[in-house]
Amino acid sequence: MSISNNLMLNKKIIDEYDKEKMYSIFDKWPEIAKKAFESNCIPINFDNINHIVFAGMGGSGAIGDMFSSILSKSKIHLNVVKGYSLPKTVDSKTLVIVVSVSGNTAETMSVLDGANKIGSKIIAFTSGGKMQEYCIENQIEYRIIEQLHSPRASFTLFLYTILKVLHLTLDIKKSDILESIKELDKTKKEISSLNLTSQNPALNLAKWIKNIPVIYYPYGLESAAIRFKNSLQENAKSHAMTEDIIEICHNGVVSWERKSEIHPIIIEGKNDHVKTKERWKILKEYFNLNEINYWEISSTEGSILTKLINLIYLLDYATIYLSILNEIDPSPVKSIEFIKKKL
Repeated sequence: MSISNNLMLNKKIIDEYDKEKMYSIFDKWPEIAKKAFESNCIPINFDNINHIVFAGMGGSGAIGDMFSSILSKSKIHLNVVKGYSLPKTVDSKTLVIVVSVSGNTAETMSVLDGANKIGSKIIAFTSGGKMQEYCIENQIEYRIIEQLHSPRASFTLFLYTILKVLHLTLDIKKSDILESIKELDKTKKEISSLNLTSQNPALNLAKWIKNIPVIYYPYGLESAAIRFKNSLQENAKSHAMTEDIIEICHNGVVSWERKSEIHPIIIEGKNDHVKTKERWKILKEYFNLNEINYWEISSTEGSILTKLINLIYLLDYATIYLSILNEIDPSPVKSIEFIKKKL
């Protein structure tokens, strides 16, 4: 790292490298979530559906991953599409939820057009752009949500607005949503720029990451792991990998038989399956016996929504701290802009 691990960050250092003040948006995540869920955005309850498709890329796609995790134990069948095409199973009883923070995401626009031609039920969430124009022209239900800083920083605004509009359709309890916001406020006190001390778990994690992390996760928390990987890539400009804990016990663990510069990060859930807990115990024993340094992160108590959003909050903030420790501005994504200009 460029900035010494022994040096505690302060606002002056953060402002020097986080030039667009991404951190200041993250400091407001609990407030943003609360305002989004209490907003006057009009709810809608779609009936007679047996299938949901959630379409989005990047930060928008991460919201789809999260809903997939939240609904993984429900009777609702949900697909997440990160690309141009819909599953062949989509029909008039399918609800297609399209999300594009910018409103101009080519892949998501393609899915929107495909869903419209099939005649499925559709709702769009966007800040405007081509998506809003298409919805108006084709009389498709949509909701406008203002972008905050960037798509990834707008995560809670879009998530809790979608929850406000669709929690009845998705059968997500209001009490679970309110609980998740309450826990966000508790997490903020620990991880935000208001607590730049040795007691900040996000800052401590950032200081620990020196090379390429491999993120191990259990069933149900995959969306938090994927979001962490994506945020490491976008904010810290760092390579990262994710793997399921059960799956790695059948192949990935063998790679640790050679010395590596890769470092394992373990994301555990408070209510992981008993067999998953057994795997965590065995894996950590293996790491300890082989002197492999690893980092453990445990979810909060509460609903799956509460667990996921609070994990994402902590892990996202860690990537902002990591970028600053490496003297990198977390906001610019020049490589993405290069690719978009070529399309």
